[in-house]
Amino acid sequence: MLVLTRKKNQAVMIGDQISVTILEIKGDAVRIGISAPGDTVILRGELYKKVREENLTAAGSDSSSAELLKKIMRKR
Repeated sequence: MLVLTRKKNQAVMIGDQISVTILEIKGDAVRIGISAPGDTVILRGELYKKVREENLTAAGSDSSSAELLKKIMRKR
């Protein structure tokens, strides 16, 4: 892990296209701004973990659940 010290309005570049700027520091909270290409997915760490867990759960589900869902959708 790279650890840097930045002040308000200072930025860190990640590659050539991603910029992380310190916008505000209030107590123990820091507001950051991220500039990145539109096709770059940016998620908070806790949300990323939740999405990853959901994807792993979905990938591990058996095909009978998928078949049941198909049958239900055909009846509508």
